[in-house]
Amino acid sequence: MKHPSRRWFWIPVFVATALVLLTCADSALNSVSVSAWSVTALFVSPHGNDSHPGTLWQPIKTLKHAQDLVRSMNKNMTHDITVYVEGGTYRLSQPLTFDARDSGTNGHNVIYKAFAEQRPVISGGVPVTDWERVDGSKNLWSAPIPEDLKNTRQLYVNGVRAQRAQGRLPVTLTETSTGYTASSAVMSTWRNPQDIEFVYTGGNGLWTEGSYGLGAWTEPRCPVASIQGTTITMAQPCWDNSTKRVSYPHNVNGGRTINLVGPTSVGKQPEYVENAFELLSEPGQWYLDQSAKKIYYIPRHGENMREADVEAPMLETLISGHGTESAPVHNIIFSGLQFSYATWLQPSSGEGFSEIQANVTLTGQGAYATQGLCQFTPNGTCPYGNWTQTPGNLSFGFDSHIQFLNDAFIHLGAAGLQLGDGSQSDTVKGSVFTDISGNGLEIGNVDIVQPTTAQLTIGNNVLDNHFYDLPVEFHGGVAILNGYTQNTTIQYNQIDHTSYSGISMGWGGWPDKIQKPAQPNPSQNNVVSNNLIFDYMEVLADGGSIYTNGITGSSMSNGEKVTGNVIFDQFGSGHGIYTDNGSSYITVANNVIFNTNFDNWGGRHKNYSNGGITDDPLDIANNYWQQGDPDSSALTVTESGNRLISALKQAPASILRNAGLQREYKWLLSERFSRPSAPEPPTRVAANAGNGFAYLAWNPPVFEGGSPVRFYTVTSSQGNKATISARDFLTNAYVKLSGLTNGTSYTFTVTATNEEGTSSASLPSAPVTPTASTVTPASAPQSVVAYPGSGMASVHFKSPTAVKTGTDGGSPIISYTITATPGGRSVTISGRAVLVLGTSHTMFGVIDGLQNGQTYTLSITANTVAGPGAATTVTVTPAAYPPPPPTA
Repeated sequence: MKHPSRRWFWIPVFVATALVLLTCADSALNSVSVSAWSVTALFVSPHGNDSHPGTLWQPIKTLKHAQDLVRSMNKNMTHDITVYVEGGTYRLSQPLTFDARDSGTNGHNVIYKAFAEQRPVISGGVPVTDWERVDGSKNLWSAPIPEDLKNTRQLYVNGVRAQRAQGRLPVTLTETSTGYTASSAVMSTWRNPQDIEFVYTGGNGLWTEGSYGLGAWTEPRCPVASIQGTTITMAQPCWDNSTKRVSYPHNVNGGRTINLVGPTSVGKQPEYVENAFELLSEPGQWYLDQSAKKIYYIPRHGENMREADVEAPMLETLISGHGTESAPVHNIIFSGLQFSYATWLQPSSGEGFSEIQANVTLTGQGAYATQGLCQFTPNGTCPYGNWTQTPGNLSFGFDSHIQFLNDAFIHLGAAGLQLGDGSQSDTVKGSVFTDISGNGLEIGNVDIVQPTTAQLTIGNNVLDNHFYDLPVEFHGGVAILNGYTQNTTIQYNQIDHTSYSGISMGWGGWPDKIQKPAQPNPSQNNVVSNNLIFDYMEVLADGGSIYTNGITGSSMSNGEKVTGNVIFDQFGSGHGIYTDNGSSYITVANNVIFNTNFDNWGGRHKNYSNGGITDDPLDIANNYWQQGDPDSSALTVTESGNRLISALKQAPASILRNAGLQREYKWLLSERFSRPSAPEPPTRVAANAGNGFAYLAWNPPVFEGGSPVRFYTVTSSQGNKATISARDFLTNAYVKLSGLTNGTSYTFTVTATNEEGTSSASLPSAPVTPTASTVTPASAPQSVVAYPGSGMASVHFKSPTAVKTGTDGGSPIISYTITATPGGRSVTISGRAVLVLGTSHTMFGVIDGLQNGQTYTLSITANTVAGPGAATTVTVTPAAYPPPPPTA
């Protein structure tokens, strides 16, 4: 299905009924007042006029006026009322606010529908015009800030998001109670220091690249309040909320933070600095100078700033639909519309973005010591875990039968769509969520643990949607965040290229870390099935394609069902399907889980609702994976019938075929909303120097620009270069750059290239210095176990204990080799997990090509620049599986 641009004089068949009504009611159509019995259709056009009656021939101009007319028509409906919206851009000066008065009645719907399969844009942005070049050496351009724009965090040029100016710190920092002391006063000369933002990226630490967030799954941000000399004062309350999270005494509960989720403080330094004029250096970067009332931008290749469509989001909310418990907003359908160009300004305020998990943050003075801590600390607010959810640029609550059909949520600065408390029987279907700063879709919240019938979030369906290239700013977000809900169905969606997890279900399970029961909640009967999820966790770590936390029901029969999903190519370490703290009563069955860093599934936890006598009940059955766990039923966790595979194609065709968008929605994969472009730059470049060479690793782009990355180019500060194909990078996760001079310090940048061009350079790595050194082979891998499959085996192991990594002259393990005797079959295990997982984590790899019934001795070695290390051996006898259970 396409969305061509068509003019109003083209009359499609599907409005024939409306035309008949309009013709018969010609006298009524010449009146601005529209009676409920005279018309069931209204027409809106960017070329219309709100003095018109809203007919096909005399359309109105604004959606607000259409809303007003609907309120005069919907008191006692006998048919649906359809508001046809012509293609074009509808700029909102304030949010469209819906309540019970805007609802469909008598079981009928009010439908806001794109006319003739066009794609009208509901915009909260303002155009930025009158660009002039102000610095030829940088190709730097500026334009006046539009009159109505006070602040924004985003800018789009020809539909492509620009990157706020960013760079590495030019100083070293020493943390203080109010911020930092810098090693020099250079930043005090920067303009508008109160607009500078420090970004603390979590993710996997590797070599020169640390993990600076409040956990590997987070990326907090705090603004600077002021810089005077070498004294950097950070904005409040963000700074306290991000550095003073209260903890138990060291002899109580292991000194954990009382929120039980992550550490007490961000890292000692930020990953990078953002929103500073002095850091403008690369094409595609921009800066908002509020004091000078100017916007600065360095164009990308091919952009003509005198002709470019430049959009600055102004509104934080595009549509708000909130009823009350006794009067919900209901029976409204949005179909074929695009919602774009909204921002979110909390992170730019003193609140900052003090992340807990999944873009949920601490807010308010003293929140670090009270918010959501409930029974665990004096003055704690309840319920436990009730922190602040990122708002949606479209937000609904206390509503029912709201439908989003064939819509597009794109170029948004907060979460895309929020269906909050009291959202019931809503449907999101056939829609696209992309280029969103935070979470794509939020369903429910966690603030009400004993809801009334009206407060329940229940019966909502998320079907056949495409979530991709998100979150692009607040990287700890997820495609779909589901809180405490009932009867939620998330099915047939495709989720790809996410910075963190794909789907997050539930909340409140962390008290099991201190041997306490999870937070009781009303969740039950939620289903996550037949979704296709790949290329996820591309920035952060310790997540999964489908992540669950907390209690999901009261029994296995009404607990969460995770079935028929196809999952592959996870980048950050974590679990393919992740049953985290407190996860209970979950069925994980008939999924395909392949090439996930760390485990395909994990993990099990003690059930402290019964004092820890058993584990939280789980059923892990009939999955196709590489993990190879043997059947067991220990402590109420059942693993049964799971089968080893060494390639995706070995999984049942029926599961592979049924995952992701159904046939009638696959056209969504080819719909584009902006011009193709080069990718965004890779991130988190890590270096490890050896004798005349360096190993380089990095995180791939989340936003690929509309076509896949073909290859990466690494460039040293001295001009040395190396390239690697995207396919080889997926396999190896590093490149070796030779020809370096020992004793010389190097930094490295990386670019990504697709069919449209090459990205700007990444931020540089920290410096390393190659040195001549003697490197000995690695010692033997530890804790080696082999689990048999049919014609193959899964070999589990831990890294050698004596391996030097992370320092100049070190020798990181870059792969493992498993060899089978007899026969000599050999496979190499490489990739991101090999690089980032230390000795405390188990890895695994599959060796195939074996004969059932033959006993093999498997040897495994760790490979470094010195070659293969010492071997550890284990025996295994592959065996044929019984026939698999039938699948749909």
